[in-house]
Amino acid sequence: MKENFDRFNFAIYKEKEMADFRRWLIALAVLALFTGLASAQVGPGGGASSFACSTTNAAVTPQGRGEGTTELLGDIVVACTGGTNPTNGALIPFANVTVFVNTQVTSRLLGTNNTSNASEALLLIDEPGSGLTGYGPAQAQILCNNPSAGCTEWLGNSTTGGTAVPVASNPNTTCVGNPAVCSFNATALPPAPNMFQGIVSGNQVTFFGVPVEAPGSTGQRVFRITNLRGNTSAITGGGAVPGQVTASISFSSSSSIPISNPTLVVAFVQTSLATSLRNAADTNVLAPPSLTQCNGLSKSLQATLRYQELFGTAFKTRVGVGPNFQANGAPQNIPGNIYNSESGFIQPNVTGNNSTVGLADYGTRVKAVFNGIPNGVSIFVSQSNVNPTAAGSSAILVVGETVPENNGAVNFVANTDTIGGVLAVQLPVVNGSATAVWEVTATLPNTNEALDFSVYYSYTASPATNSPALGTPTVNMSYAPTPPAFTAAASSVASGVLPIPRFVDTSSARNLFTIVICQTDLIFPFVTNQLGFDTGIAIANTSTDPFGTAAQVGTCALNWYGANAPAVTVTPSVASGTDYVTLASIVAPNFQGYMIAVCNFQYAHGFAFISDVGARNLAMGYLALVEPTQNARLITNALNN
Repeated sequence: MKENFDRFNFAIYKEKEMADFRRWLIALAVLALFTGLASAQVGPGGGASSFACSTTNAAVTPQGRGEGTTELLGDIVVACTGGTNPTNGALIPFANVTVFVNTQVTSRLLGTNNTSNASEALLLIDEPGSGLTGYGPAQAQILCNNPSAGCTEWLGNSTTGGTAVPVASNPNTTCVGNPAVCSFNATALPPAPNMFQGIVSGNQVTFFGVPVEAPGSTGQRVFRITNLRGNTSAITGGGAVPGQVTASISFSSSSSIPISNPTLVVAFVQTSLATSLRNAADTNVLAPPSLTQCNGLSKSLQATLRYQELFGTAFKTRVGVGPNFQANGAPQNIPGNIYNSESGFIQPNVTGNNSTVGLADYGTRVKAVFNGIPNGVSIFVSQSNVNPTAAGSSAILVVGETVPENNGAVNFVANTDTIGGVLAVQLPVVNGSATAVWEVTATLPNTNEALDFSVYYSYTASPATNSPALGTPTVNMSYAPTPPAFTAAASSVASGVLPIPRFVDTSSARNLFTIVICQTDLIFPFVTNQLGFDTGIAIANTSTDPFGTAAQVGTCALNWYGANAPAVTVTPSVASGTDYVTLASIVAPNFQGYMIAVCNFQYAHGFAFISDVGARNLAMGYLALVEPTQNARLITNALNN
């Protein structure tokens, strides 16, 4: 033990990647790369070398989502060497440690110990709880309960005979009249705090009153800053060139503490999500269909929503492994471990604002916002993604955009239907809008994955009551939550009440389908009421038939083109199973040309009979041509243009 307390030999945090760095392991293998942490909070006394520090990135610099406002940034590790140890019983010098970031710091505010801006960002001294050898790593994680001023610490004697260790009470005072208690033990001289909360202000976070004990010439002092979150949506970058989140660190103390390499890249920022609206078969991009008002649908699969991550760690579960913090309910609080989750370094004993340090509220969420849904139309979505793999991504429909998980359990929506073997849920429609939100419950960090969800429509045909109403609904696809669940301004800064993670909405509306009126277009190629001739016109509504066709009723608009063309003539309603009959001399006097009848019902047919007046000498008849409806023409014209 004495040898361990007297020597501080470890190579500073050479956290290396695995063979494939994107398969970050949630294991102590990462920490095992930190070697020789023999006496991590104490130097051997003496040592004339100058005290100096340098910074390094911890492990692999993470990829930040360009849509995120609360993205976890990479840990910052500061290693200090040299200097002269204080003597036993002496007060340990302290410093204020400040990190400046080139975007807003958005770490959760916990409001602990009467400090409203005290956050989940932590500074750890000598990797407590890491499982490495040495005094510092062997200590429990002890929080300084005064984030605005720090904690006073002294050097006390150890049980091995004189080695100084940080303690939370003054050994000189304690030893008066009772020198035996100067031997370090948990009751007489309690261990000093080794975790300090950061105070967030805009784009910086400060750790106040951090004890900085010089390790001497044979040791190293290590400070780790973790749980930094930033608004990466404010960082520009695109294409093959990512944006960068940079952080600069400074120590403010009574004596100068030089830091080499004070500025680091703590995240590379790229667009992380691509969305697409696909057809029902999920084979291609959807061509929005025209659905007729007079032909009902019953839970008909019509579209697929695809959410594609653009790098392997864009989709994350709430925590690294298992339904709780980690496998078997153990918290993910080992310094330096990479958990590839929305949560960071979790300290379950440090809480505030009904939240736990480092713990996110849920896993990655995606949403679909449907707008302009016509009255009479119901929308259903699949409860889970319809393209799961054996060990790949999965997501489930949740009850609300910002509703947190419940003690590690996802608040999912139970299915209300089974459609074609797929569990489905009908979405409530309010003022023509509906929202579906799914949460990622499993993912592979080394694979770019896609989440596909089915969309179904239902409506009852009732053209007589204009149901479903005519219209073109749209869908927007993005991460969740986004404004207006909260304001954009509030989302981009640190908060103690808003959930984590949060995002901005970069989506655009896509057309789902169009409800069109049922129509038949009839062309009468020659109509005349000149030179002693007249034309008889008959239009039949044949929607009553022996084939089970729904009976329809509607008017016809007669559009005239030619000499002396009158304005559009609108007929009375033509009931199913009846005919409309008229003469050109009545509706289009002295006209000669062609006429297009647009009838607001299906299965219209027309007949024209041309003769001299009284049909005494010349007469002929023809059937009107049935043409594509005007809606079909509009779509064709749009495609051609």
